[in-house]
Amino acid sequence: MEQGFDEGGVDPYSMVSELVLFQLSSFCALVGMTLGWRGVMTRFSGFYDLPTAWNQVFWGIVLGGVYAVLADGMLFQPYFTTVVSEDGIYTGLNIISLIMVTLFASIMSHFLLRRKRVRRGGSQPSSGWALGLAIGGMVAMVMMFRMFDFDNIFSPAGIVNIALVSIVTPRAEALITSRHGYLMLQDSRWGAILRSTFWRAALLVSIYSVVFNPILWVFILPFVLLSAPASEKWIWESVPKEGRRRLRRIWAEQARERQSGAIRSGAILSSEADAEE
Repeated sequence: MEQGFDEGGVDPYSMVSELVLFQLSSFCALVGMTLGWRGVMTRFSGFYDLPTAWNQVFWGIVLGGVYAVLADGMLFQPYFTTVVSEDGIYTGLNIISLIMVTLFASIMSHFLLRRKRVRRGGSQPSSGWALGLAIGGMVAMVMMFRMFDFDNIFSPAGIVNIALVSIVTPRAEALITSRHGYLMLQDSRWGAILRSTFWRAALLVSIYSVVFNPILWVFILPFVLLSAPASEKWIWESVPKEGRRRLRRIWAEQARERQSGAIRSGAILSSEADAEE
C-alpha cells in the first residue's frame, strides 16, 4: 500500500516553502560573507596565511551554526513572543542567557585562534576575520530565515532590512573576532574574551532590535563604518616583516603610477585646450 507524502500531518507545501526560505537565507548569508571578505582581506591578499584563514571559515561555520541556534532558541524566540504578544511582563533577552550565549561563542573563538597553526604564523587577526565572517554568516542566516516568515517582508523596507542584516552581521562579527585576535597578539587573554563578549552581546541586541525597528540602523551603521579603518591595522599585524616591506614597495609604486597618470592626463587635457584655442 502506497503511503501519501502528507500522511502523519506533514504539509508538503509547508516543507517546500521552508526549504526555499532556507536556501534564500543561505544565499543572502553567503553574499554577506563574500562582501565581508572583499576590502581588507583582498587588500592584503597574498601576504597573510590564506590556508589557515580558509580553515577558520570551516570552523566558523560549525561554531556559528551552534551559536546561532542557541541564540535563536534562548534569546530571539522569547523576545519575539514578548513583542508579538505585547506582554507587559518582559520575558525576552534575559541578561543571563545573553551573557552565557555570547561568552560561549567568545571562549570557543579564543580556543580556535589559539591553535598551533594559527599561533605559529601570528595570523590571529586575519584568521579571526575569516572566523568572524563565518560566525556572522550563520547568525544572519538563522535571523533571515525567521524574518522571511514576517508579514510584508518582501516590501521595499523589508528587503532593505534583509539586505542590511545579511551584509552588516558578518562584517560586524569579523570586526569583533579580528580584534580578539589582535588582542591575543598583545598577550591579552581574558581581556580579549570579555571585550568580545560585550561587543557580541551588543551586536545580538542590535540585530534583534532592528528586526522590529529598522530605523535603529542609523545608530548601528556608524559603529561598523568607523571601526573599518582599524581593521587594516589589525590585519597588518598578521603580515610577516618581509611581507610588510614588499607591501610598502608595492603601495609606493602604485601611488607613483597614479600620480604620473594624473600628471599625464592633465598634460593631455591642457594640450587639447591649447589646440582648440
